[in-house]
Amino acid sequence: MTAFVKGQWGADFDERFAPEPKDIVIEGKRGLDAFGSTNLDFILRSKGINKVVFAGFLTNRGVESTMRSAYERGFKVVTLTDAVAANSVEEGESSVRFNYPMFSTPATSDQFIATLESSTTLPESSRGY
Repeated sequence: MTAFVKGQWGADFDERFAPEPKDIVIEGKRGLDAFGSTNLDFILRSKGINKVVFAGFLTNRGVESTMRSAYERGFKVVTLTDAVAANSVEEGESSVRFNYPMFSTPATSDQFIATLESSTTLPESSRGY
């Protein structure tokens, strides 16, 4: 598998989202779940991080797999419903409607940004499975 392999096509950061020198870059993702083959869990916990926010591609694969894993590991999870994409509208909408609420607090980017700019919080909507 050559997907996500450092130095291969498609594995580099888009220049608009390139990490800053102080940013931590997690390498080694080999499957759908970003926790599975990396030290992501260790890094987050060592920094005292207990809340994660997900966006990306594919809505119903990598994003959903990582969201579920974060939930199972005890993180508070927010999944941005307007910052994800899938191979089809139907696949994306199904994940956002049925699966995201089970394992996260779904929110739009604007809703989440509003919580960063004020003292408000997103209402907890995870079903708590």
